[in-house]
Amino acid sequence: MIAVVQRVLSARVTVEGAVVGEIGAGLCVLVAVERDDTDQDVTWMAGKLATLRVFRYGDKYFDLDVKQISGGILLVSNFTVAADTSSGRRPGLSPAAAPDVGRVYFDKLVAAVRALDVPVQTGQFGAEMKVDIANDGPVTLVVSSRESRRVETK
Repeated sequence: MIAVVQRVLSARVTVEGAVVGEIGAGLCVLVAVERDDTDQDVTWMAGKLATLRVFRYGDKYFDLDVKQISGGILLVSNFTVAADTSSGRRPGLSPAAAPDVGRVYFDKLVAAVRALDVPVQTGQFGAEMKVDIANDGPVTLVVSSRESRRVETK
């Protein structure tokens, strides 16, 4: 599972002109489920998103997590985040999970983050979405559950 995490002042997702998800201060997260993701990836990613210390406190630029600022997380399914751009000029999408599998794991991620007492809003899986953000900083990070696999095997 791979995510582009953006610290935001606000973010919202619209589908066909209607707002389907919206937060104030918090994290806007574009999430791709990869072909070999498991429930462990979901658990790891949920924990990482809920505890990632990327918010300011006093003179410390990265000190608080989203719960500590009473913020929310806007989770947006985005299979193109998993694209392989290593060769050619057109992104390859084979690293991404099939849509039916992606939906299952994305829904599990939403539930897992909510279970950690973080307010969650979402986009609409499989829809053409417009994502509006006011990036704060800007702070944008790429987070991958594959990093946790590397650490466990060392």
